[in-house]
Amino acid sequence: MSAIDKAHHSQAVWQTLMVRIRRELVERNVHPNSAVVLVPYAQLMNEGRSAWMSAASGASFVPRFETTQNWASTRVARSVEAQDIHRDAGMDLLTASQLLVRAGLNDRHDALAQRLVEAAWSLGGVAAAVPPDQRAAWGARMGSELSLAMDSPFLALEAAIGRIALAWAASSGYATDVLFSERPDLLIVLAGFQVDALSQALLEGMGERGLGLPLVSVSSNGMPSSQLGDLAMYACQDGQDEAQRAASCVLSHLNEGRSPVALVAVDRMLTRRIRAMLGDCGVQVRDETGWKLSTTRAAAALMGLLRACRGDASTDDVLDWLKNWPGPSHTAMADAETIWRKEGIREWQRALEVLPEAAVQARAQVARADAIRATLVQGRNLSDWLIHTRLALQQSGQWSQLTGDMAGQSVVKTLRLAGEGDAEFAAFTGQMSLAGFTAWVTQSLEAASFNPQHPAREQVVILPLSQLLGRSFSAVVIPGCDEGSLTLATEPPGQWTAAQRQLLGLPRREALSNALREAWKNALQSPHVDLLWRTSEAGERLMASPLVQSLLVKMPPQFEGHRPDPRVLRELLPQPQAMPQPRADALAVHRLSSSAYEDLRRCPYRFFALRQLRLQEMDELDSSLSKRDFGNWLHGLLKLFHDDLKAEPTVELKAREVLINAAAARATKQLGLSDAEFLPFAASWPRVRDGYLDWLCDHEKKGASYTEGEVWSEMPLGNLTLVGKIDRIDNLPDGSVQVIDYKTEGRAATSQRIKLDAEDTQLAFYAALLPHDTLAAAYVNLGEKEATKTYGQPHVVEQRDQLVQGILDDIARIGSGEPLPALGEGKACDFCAARGLCRKDFWVVS
Repeated sequence: MSAIDKAHHSQAVWQTLMVRIRRELVERNVHPNSAVVLVPYAQLMNEGRSAWMSAASGASFVPRFETTQNWASTRVARSVEAQDIHRDAGMDLLTASQLLVRAGLNDRHDALAQRLVEAAWSLGGVAAAVPPDQRAAWGARMGSELSLAMDSPFLALEAAIGRIALAWAASSGYATDVLFSERPDLLIVLAGFQVDALSQALLEGMGERGLGLPLVSVSSNGMPSSQLGDLAMYACQDGQDEAQRAASCVLSHLNEGRSPVALVAVDRMLTRRIRAMLGDCGVQVRDETGWKLSTTRAAAALMGLLRACRGDASTDDVLDWLKNWPGPSHTAMADAETIWRKEGIREWQRALEVLPEAAVQARAQVARADAIRATLVQGRNLSDWLIHTRLALQQSGQWSQLTGDMAGQSVVKTLRLAGEGDAEFAAFTGQMSLAGFTAWVTQSLEAASFNPQHPAREQVVILPLSQLLGRSFSAVVIPGCDEGSLTLATEPPGQWTAAQRQLLGLPRREALSNALREAWKNALQSPHVDLLWRTSEAGERLMASPLVQSLLVKMPPQFEGHRPDPRVLRELLPQPQAMPQPRADALAVHRLSSSAYEDLRRCPYRFFALRQLRLQEMDELDSSLSKRDFGNWLHGLLKLFHDDLKAEPTVELKAREVLINAAAARATKQLGLSDAEFLPFAASWPRVRDGYLDWLCDHEKKGASYTEGEVWSEMPLGNLTLVGKIDRIDNLPDGSVQVIDYKTEGRAATSQRIKLDAEDTQLAFYAALLPHDTLAAAYVNLGEKEATKTYGQPHVVEQRDQLVQGILDDIARIGSGEPLPALGEGKACDFCAARGLCRKDFWVVS
């Protein structure tokens, strides 16, 4: 079969079917208007009508081409009761919870509701194929047989879910029940790759007035090369490479005039990436698969509100919600966010107390947010939850955003936020907590799909592999043909075992695998087919799908299916960068800290970017605790301990241990640290505490005494002011003072600081913050595994004088316009936030 012949393969199948259907109508003396043709899925209704009109040269009488769902929607159906299966996650989750409570599983109904819905949905298709008057008897018979297969005590929970799901499915009414009373003159069922239980039941009920015809028409020997058209295969390196090549394949077909192109969705994440690439190229895409409603921006905005309303909401949670508010307050909130991140305010309860009184707009926004949050705290029934959620969205200004967006409209409709759910949910009067309501919203959005608006004339159609059946496309692109995504070992949905599936009439794994094989063969009938797969995923080797490997085995040696990279290469001229040498004389330096001056010494460009331009990285609020957090905690508790000890002096070791433990607890509370987070550091705290108390005893024996800790100091130096916080200041026996800086690093690092006294500026800078002519300085290393030890800096006064002169010279050079080049090396560059600005990796190396 040539590629030209194969372009009309689908039309030929339809023409053959139309001839057969017309002959049957004539032989049975049935008018076309009195015949119904059931097709496997909705897109084939138009295909069937078009094929009939084409075969009959535009005849005015056309049989009804329907799916079971569409056919039922045109009939007056019985109203579905509240307790029936709706195939709507929002309603069915509520019913499932009630059924679990009635079954004595009240303590587990929240966790099991989703599993029960999945089991009931899997049974719903089978139950709907049983006539309504026989459904109860069917359920009783299946229930007695099912219980024999689940009599193990280890399967008690699964057995309970199975029994409830079966009873629920058997007692439900379905919208398609009305079809059992329909009696067309001729019912024709076009069979797809899988048997549809309802269609087959209707066909059997029609007796001689029913006719089953296969829509599948492929060769039986597995695709010899003479029947293949233009088949191309691409083994890609990874997911990104696969997405780019697939998008290039689609564009190549469009450039060759082949439209529409079918893009088969095997791997949904990969397909969405390809769709984004095609959208950037202006390609008109019709997506028939859609994606989970929970992944849309509108759903994320609603979930942000619910997360922000929890009693233990973090600052990040509330900030995420506030950033979705429309209005002009974003600048004020950005300033507030800077304060919260600087202060490490992780718990929202402390957010307002750290804002200065001058931040009027930010404080008003916080108060407004807290007022809205307060309305979504108390437990209530579902209808009230929906009302209060809508009011909260309106008060925050997010309601207009939701209703003005297609995905937002889907969210509103799915959750009945506009008020249409008042009657539907009237029967569900039980109280729900905020956590329960949030779980219901999450599961409802997760189960719903969002289908974007289709273009008027699509160039690309995204669809499942099975829905290539009966449709004509100029080319088919199938990415995701790897062993992980396109596998024959398809796992059937639901909790049922193989024996239970056979008993209940559910499709088994073998049937699903056979259907996949048939769909694969059908796809290869297209005139142009591109198969793509990745050879690695997250560092792991991947092989092609067994379907691809089987195809390759059957190909003759001369088959040239593997094609070169379809992407068009474009030449990029190298543009090496020179070392940046900015001048910053217009950015006057008025205040200088120890860490800022250290940046200037290590790399002038870092000082320019991070200190003068203030391009600082924002700290994470909700990150896990690090060694730095442990150091901050130690600094805080040691100040509290020494202040308490100074107020109530004692030399008793036990009394001091009580004081320092109390200080540790207060420091933990002040920093908002939970016991669970602090557990790794709490394990080492007793060793650090005992080592420090021993050191303190020896330190005091030498005549030193604590004066104050965590001292903020400012020292004018001409037009410049040196600023910094000194960890601790002690008095010595000769009347002089000693500057102490705590370190929690390894001993080797602290020892190296003292050896390179000309390079270490920290203690000298702290000494410059004090007016004393004579003083001492030392690092105190609080080791987790080794004893606390002092590392004195004997020449700190000379170093201070040299440092002050160096600072004055450096600031003067900056003011005179001297360049600030990126001179950093080694560790200074390995962990530098400004490296992406200086572009060191792209410099011209001479």
